[in-house]
Amino acid sequence: MSRVSGPHPIDAPGTDERSWAAWPWLSTLAGPGVAGPGLASTGLAGLARVRSAVIVAAHPDDEVLGAGGLISMLAASRARLRLVAVTDGERSHQRHGSPAALARRRTAETGVALRALGAQGAEVVRLGLPDSRLAVREDELTAALAPLVADFDLCLAPWDHDLHPDHEAAGRAARATATGVFYSFPVWMWHWASPADPRVPWDRALRVPLPPRTVGRKRAAITCFTSQTEDRGHGLGPVLAPGMIAHFLRSVEVLLP
Repeated sequence: MSRVSGPHPIDAPGTDERSWAAWPWLSTLAGPGVAGPGLASTGLAGLARVRSAVIVAAHPDDEVLGAGGLISMLAASRARLRLVAVTDGERSHQRHGSPAALARRRTAETGVALRALGAQGAEVVRLGLPDSRLAVREDELTAALAPLVADFDLCLAPWDHDLHPDHEAAGRAARATATGVFYSFPVWMWHWASPADPRVPWDRALRVPLPPRTVGRKRAAITCFTSQTEDRGHGLGPVLAPGMIAHFLRSVEVLLP
């Protein structure tokens, strides 16, 4: 994932994972009464009926953080998978280092992470749009996504209220073009929001419980993104600090409408 510069809620101290873990509602979260033809309310019973899924990621690692467990389970069920990588995340180091080299590194990390999830058979489509500039290229992105997300049973994309401009633009574009069941995966929301935060549509959220083997696969996939988990130098620290990573090591993933 790539971060924007300047003062922003995702740059402020975030909500500790212990606060989320202590929130009873999260552990008892049920899905909506009608989840459409793709996912049942528990998130697991309907997986066998999802024969194809397209995942839109604004940056390399977004898809693994937000929905890596679900991707792993869909791969295990032999669903057809397509990952649309909108950018290569070349600006995550805030102008330090070579953007081209960083893009190559991050795209390679995605391939290793997909193998860790057991999803090495997923088709990967790279759009090569500029990192941190999706909001001003949203019309172009929407046009590019339209043929790529059509005719899939399920479309997953970043939440369009995640407070990251790239995530929001990618989420809006995917929502506008998806033809099947659509769900969003939050990423930065777990950092800036708090339990029962009224800005989040908890009442319509869907829980996807992850079996222990899937949790292990997702953990391994996250560790593949060393460009994001290691100190970037220049006083920047890692993009994904341990406290942020902790939000994605749970035995449940949450999808938003």
